[in-house]
Amino acid sequence: MALHRVIVENQYEVKYLLTTVNQSYKRISMHGVREILLEAQAEAMGFPLLKVEVSEGSNAEYERQMAATLHKAKAEHITHVIFGDIFLEDLRAYRESNLASLGMTAVFPLWKESTTGLIHHFIALKFRTLLCCTNDAFLDDSWLGREIDETFLDALPPNVDPCGENGEYHTFCFDGPIFRRPIAVKPGETVYKPLDPAPAISAEVPVTKGFWFIDLLPA
Repeated sequence: MALHRVIVENQYEVKYLLTTVNQSYKRISMHGVREILLEAQAEAMGFPLLKVEVSEGSNAEYERQMAATLHKAKAEHITHVIFGDIFLEDLRAYRESNLASLGMTAVFPLWKESTTGLIHHFIALKFRTLLCCTNDAFLDDSWLGREIDETFLDALPPNVDPCGENGEYHTFCFDGPIFRRPIAVKPGETVYKPLDPAPAISAEVPVTKGFWFIDLLPA
């Protein structure tokens, strides 16, 4: 949606898509999506892809590798980095601070918009996306592989943000108005990854004990 908004409003010339990839597993960090599907996604949208490669999983490594990649982009006279964040103030401040240290500017096209309005507009525009990861404090493995549509929204628990903005779920977008063609995928193995160390359990507040992943495969 953020990319679509930028293209429609024509305020910026988009040069690259930027994604963090785990070198060891050849997957998008946190989403668990295979690198081959990431590449198919970028190719289907017609943009070259910049990969920030990490292996340790530490925040220090992420910042170091991200800075190195963005330094290369800056050498090509790229000045702005666009994010899809909607309302998490601490995440926005973190991104802005990191970019400011590089002499670059963060852009948030969807900032403070209604997540309910955004997800309905997303569906109306005929974007198509599947859940590839769920946070077990909010959604179990039965939600994996489900497509976001009006039926999905009707069934969503009230404590889950419609756009998953609090990290309740992550998705893989495979079709939409900015795609030249859809990406064919099929469901593979379902995997549960517990947090280590395990968190303290609270009866009052949902606590994340781990994450469910579905291994999406090229079809």
